Amino acid sequence: MFVTLQAEKFIEQMPRKKSKNKWYYKLRDKYRLIILNDETFEERVSFRLSRLNVFITLGTLSIFLIFLTTIIIAFTPLREYIPGYMDVTLPKKIYFLQQKVDSLERDFNQKNLYIHNIKNIIEGKEIVDFIPEEPQTNINYDTISLRRSIEDSILRAEFENQDQYNLYFNEYGDLYGDNHTMGSYMFFTPMKGIITKNFNPSEKHYGIDIVAKRNETVKATLDGTVIISGWTVATGYIIGIQHQRNIISIYKHNAALLKKEGNFVKAGEPIAIVGESGELTTGPHLHFELWYNGTPVNPLDYMTF
Repeated sequence: MFVTLQAEKFIEQMPRKKSKNKWYYKLRDKYRLIILNDETFEERVSFRLSRLNVFITLGTLSIFLIFLTTIIIAFTPLREYIPGYMDVTLPKKIYFLQQKVDSLERDFNQKNLYIHNIKNIIEGKEIVDFIPEEPQTNINYDTISLRRSIEDSILRAEFENQDQYNLYFNEYGDLYGDNHTMGSYMFFTPMKGIITKNFNPSEKHYGIDIVAKRNETVKATLDGTVIISGWTVATGYIIGIQHQRNIISIYKHNAALLKKEGNFVKAGEPIAIVGESGELTTGPHLHFELWYNGTPVNPLDYMTF
């Protein structure tokens, strides 16, 4: 089959031939598109058309295709397969995750305030409605090097060589059995220094104040888990450790804390840097408290500073 295109000229239009030489007049010239059989030259299909009709048909078809493509991209999930377009459900997922994060943040703040108020009750302070922000410090502690002193090494050697301080566990896995007392423990001195204020419960001073060199490390007195690690207005940076048999040790007025809540520490492990943070301080020192079964005890009865 082959196609022929013939132009139709009408006799009545001949007198006006000169006026149709312009291009916009030629748009209306009629043409016939004929499809013939290649062997028999039999006419199969014919179309009568003009240049104007062809332009109008192609333009209308183009506009329709553009409109259809726009509808598909804007209102169907097929646009996900076009590079540069995101998932249509992504905004819903982001909104849902944002709501979930907000609820988790509110729940975290409420629990954090609850724990903070429990600390205030233990320390004899008032309950607050919000947690005060920690002050910004410009002190650089990167230059502090934690190293074992000669005295510390001698003390460890003496401790390991004394049989009377050997630790053992009973059949239930409890240290020293069920009948041991505070004197059964070997307490590690948190820091060597000069004691400037002794234990005096009548004045609500439930520990001792130890003065030492600036940037001296504070060590844990027993194995335990950190239950308090934060900042208060009165006592500054404070850290508390829960030990076995309801023994709690408290370290106040630190310059920096080296452990966080939930960390497990060993006896003699550095946990803070001595300082003078908080309002209730007159210089760099450590306020050290020791509690047994909810009652404060004198640390001087169990260790030497």
